Amino acid sequence: MSDFENVGGSFRDPSGFTFVRDGAVYRQVNDVYREHYDHLMQSGLYAELTERRLLVPHSEVDASSHRIPGAYKVLLPRQAPFISYPYEWCFSQIKDAALATLEILKRALKYGMILKDASAYNIQFLAGKPTLIDTLSFEIYKEGAAWVAYNQFCQHFLAPLALMSHKDVRLGQLLRVHLDGIPLDLAASLLPKHTYRKLGITMHLHLHARARSRYAGQPVAKDGKSGKRLGKKAIIDIADSLRATVQGLRWDHRRSSWAGYYAGDSYQDAGFDDKRKLVSEYLDVATPKRVWDLGANTGVFSRIASERGAYTVSMDNDPGVVEENYLKMKERKEQDLLPLLIDLSNPSAAAGWANEERDSLGERRNADCILALALIHHIAIANNVPLRRIAHFFAQLAPWLIIEFVPKHDKKVRALLIARQDIFEEYSQETFERIFGETYEVAKREKLRDSDRLLYLMRRRLISKGGNT
Repeated sequence: MSDFENVGGSFRDPSGFTFVRDGAVYRQVNDVYREHYDHLMQSGLYAELTERRLLVPHSEVDASSHRIPGAYKVLLPRQAPFISYPYEWCFSQIKDAALATLEILKRALKYGMILKDASAYNIQFLAGKPTLIDTLSFEIYKEGAAWVAYNQFCQHFLAPLALMSHKDVRLGQLLRVHLDGIPLDLAASLLPKHTYRKLGITMHLHLHARARSRYAGQPVAKDGKSGKRLGKKAIIDIADSLRATVQGLRWDHRRSSWAGYYAGDSYQDAGFDDKRKLVSEYLDVATPKRVWDLGANTGVFSRIASERGAYTVSMDNDPGVVEENYLKMKERKEQDLLPLLIDLSNPSAAAGWANEERDSLGERRNADCILALALIHHIAIANNVPLRRIAHFFAQLAPWLIIEFVPKHDKKVRALLIARQDIFEEYSQETFERIFGETYEVAKREKLRDSDRLLYLMRRRLISKGGNT
């Protein structure tokens, strides 16, 4: 039997932890959490939440076979095809995750339980829906106790949403720095004055931030609770107020400069249809189960993969196109597509304690094929990344590559060169094929109709342990 490896982000909870064995993720329930877990399973709460796809379902496995001390139960949850983080979500993903958390809270109270955690990291988008993946986030509700996760909810959800809605959508990236959620005093200081006229934001953010500042450092009761007692109805009222506040936040993604990127392309109409056809053919050759679409825009080509049953992570660095992609996913009820906000020139790094709580993008690689369509000129020219580095990076991500080469005389490349000196002597079809040929074998190559662009299907060459092809 192979040894298990603890998941880096789960060490903080005394109720249990997650670990990996033989490639599967398990969750241990510690004996200290026995009473709460039994109530969750026997009260009907687990059944209701899993039926509504608000909580990830699990099966119980033989704890003794894992030989882990202190285990009451060992759970095998339904496996997530890809783990994403809140700073990789678009506005509406954060909003939907917030609303799902509040719905879970209210349903838990009906069964005599309460959410003790309201971390955005406990939510994953599974089969197109925000789903709680931390089964140990519940505890038995004690009459009069406050909702201890209220502040966490405001920092993880309300603060970024308010900043993205009322200030600048890019401020959601503060979550990359503040892994425990955006501090409320920081959020309050950045928000415009007119937000004081918004009752929910004033109550749950501005006044909440002042209260935390005023009472910071003061001792709490020995039982860890404040002197103010809240009934269940008061907590439900707080949840309803938060829900109304979150639902009232808006962001107009149509202002994105990239939303109409495909319009006016040099291979419109027949050429664009030809590109779709070739991508489809190449995917049929590669037969991937999991695809990463890098620079996916609104997900036009991501859907060619997902509609074939391949779980597709659809990445782009523009908040507007990721938002549009996600809204389309919701409207069409697509379950094999995950739009994410990822900047390839600065992808998510390992973060948290000892850089082990949140994996980097590269550490989460699990694709069989990557799509890099109308992308390489942005990386090589706009970001000055040499072709050899691009080839090496792509080869680390997946064994198959579908890539489009856009020549220098193409109108999109010329647009990138208007305001800068052309120092990119190696950027040519000949050099591209030579350099990528060091890492890949070309399985197919076709010129796109009505264009000088080329579409390649490449398969990674065997790589030795030393990293040489």
